[in-house]
Amino acid sequence: MMKKHWMLAGGLVGLLALGACSQGDESGGTLTVYVGFQEDHAVAAIDKFTEETGIDVNMVRMSAGEILAKIRAEKNNPQADIWYGGPADTFVAAQKEGLLHAYQSPEADVIPDEYKDSEGYWSGVYVGVIGFATNQNFLDDNGLEAPTSWDDLLDPAYQNELVMAHPSSSGTAYTALYSILESKGGDDPGFDYLEQLHPQIQQYTTSGSAPGRMVGLNEAGAGILFAHDIIKYQEEGFEDIVLSFPEEGTGFEIGSSAIIEGSKNEELAEQFIDWSVSPSAQEVGQTTSNYQNLTHPDAEEPEEAVKLDELTLVDSDPLEAGDRRQDIIDRFERDIIN
Repeated sequence: MMKKHWMLAGGLVGLLALGACSQGDESGGTLTVYVGFQEDHAVAAIDKFTEETGIDVNMVRMSAGEILAKIRAEKNNPQADIWYGGPADTFVAAQKEGLLHAYQSPEADVIPDEYKDSEGYWSGVYVGVIGFATNQNFLDDNGLEAPTSWDDLLDPAYQNELVMAHPSSSGTAYTALYSILESKGGDDPGFDYLEQLHPQIQQYTTSGSAPGRMVGLNEAGAGILFAHDIIKYQEEGFEDIVLSFPEEGTGFEIGSSAIIEGSKNEELAEQFIDWSVSPSAQEVGQTTSNYQNLTHPDAEEPEEAVKLDELTLVDSDPLEAGDRRQDIIDRFERDIIN
């Protein structure tokens, strides 16, 4: 029987999953996986992987920006084998720094080219779209409709009522930041908008999904986060949350998986990548009310997922977003936060 032990260290929640007689033990190692999913999705996915492969996993759950920072810090002595979940632009940033190991998974052949790296450094396993979460009570109190434009968030009613994550720690927030720059037509007009938006911000959170819960708890009027996280909170009973999208264009992530350079369990890591792109792996999320759009053509997409063809999506290039990630975050820190 598989045992689970929850550990709390440095604010990060980790799951240690140990199996009795496993393929991992026979191959001489246990995979360590840094996971960017929400906790329940992460646990279900790792449990499913161990169930289907017999490979033991030591899992730590973090935001994508935190995972990138941790892999950087451990570059000379890698402590993990796999990075699983989080926007592809953070993977591209890691790839540029030599932090990822290329692997052309045969299972990823059917994944559309736009959802994977051509050299095999990362493979897309889901798609998430940036949306607005608004509290219906807040809207009623202020005589507003749910926002359908980035400019709607500049209404005086939103002052100190808007919550989003910080892009240095959150892949969600960087996707939103990059979306704003693209939808506004470039860096300068985008940062002009962000200067106007800043006084509306009540808090920049560490976690990308936290703003949705704050909106549901009436702690904030509105939040910027991924739509699948908003839908999850609605499903969990936060009935006052309203989901809407900016009609002029919103951005999206390609949630990915990759082998970390220096993995001590490369063969097992390759098996994990093969599994992660499979329909079985991609369909796990909906069992825990995580409703991302899926990249495998044979995966059964959840009915609750947003309809991508009904939205206006910005022309988002994960390679460009990843290449420019640190420069954009540095400017955000310099011109907006400071």
